[in-house]
Amino acid sequence: MNEEPKFKKFVEGAEHLSLGISIVLAVVIGIGLGLAMKKYIGYDWLLWLGVFWGIFAAGLNIKRAYSKQIIELDKLKDDPKYKHANNNYNDEDDDKY
Repeated sequence: MNEEPKFKKFVEGAEHLSLGISIVLAVVIGIGLGLAMKKYIGYDWLLWLGVFWGIFAAGLNIKRAYSKQIIELDKLKDDPKYKHANNNYNDEDDDKY
């Protein structure tokens, strides 16, 4: 019995929406860590280290989301519903209208 969960599409949609939130949170957490290190250790450049860590973490989130999207598009490429779009498209057909 291999049924899909009832709320699978809802969870997938929420996962895609959370990319923007995770980018902001990664930068905010990085800045927070930088401020905490600056306060407790005393070096001013540790704030910028935290900012760099946050931006780097945000970039990793974007890369992870991009990789998931590429995998999903590769699955659609083999779907019979979309096969005709790859084979029958001709650029010259657009010029007729």
